[in-house]
Amino acid sequence: MKPIQRLALCCVLACAPLGIAHAQLTPAPTGPAGASAPNDAKRAAYDSAVKQADANYKAAKDKCDAMKGNDRDVCRAQAKGDYNVAKANAMVERDGTEAARNRAAKEKAEADYDVAKTKCDAMKGNDKDTCVKDAKAAYTRAKGGDEVSHAKATGTAKDVSEARRDAVKDTNDANYKAAKERCDAMSGDAKTKCQNDVAAKFKK
Repeated sequence: MKPIQRLALCCVLACAPLGIAHAQLTPAPTGPAGASAPNDAKRAAYDSAVKQADANYKAAKDKCDAMKGNDRDVCRAQAKGDYNVAKANAMVERDGTEAARNRAAKEKAEADYDVAKTKCDAMKGNDKDTCVKDAKAAYTRAKGGDEVSHAKATGTAKDVSEARRDAVKDTNDANYKAAKERCDAMSGDAKTKCQNDVAAKFKK
């Protein structure tokens, strides 16, 4: 073996342990690739939640099909609402954003409103009209509360104040319409008194 070749071989043999030691001391890579594990877990949990929601919805619809009339309609509205809320809540767990939370709150309010309105379909006349307006008032109150919560999470103190003011006004108007509707079931002096009392209560 030539002197130059022997020198090169010695360098390789001498440096090999250092290379092994360096590999042993080098930490595992971190960053986007390492951070993807929690995201993968959230996606898996979301997929599982949606799958469960699908199964629950199917089972609920099958149960509703055995009913008749308004009971069946209410059951179906409840099943659909529960399904939409479950999916929205799964998205909240997956994304953790204010937008997702806001959407989930809206889905809940919409679901409750649909169920309440459907129950009113079993009624007639003034009872039905009053029921519908009560459902609308409850929906308006829930929606206003959601808007205030959203403003607290994303806006300024002014935004919160304006959202709270609008919520109070809208809820007051809806409650007024529901209360006035009850007066329509009366007649004569009783109806007049009812309307005057409602107007005074809601400052109309």
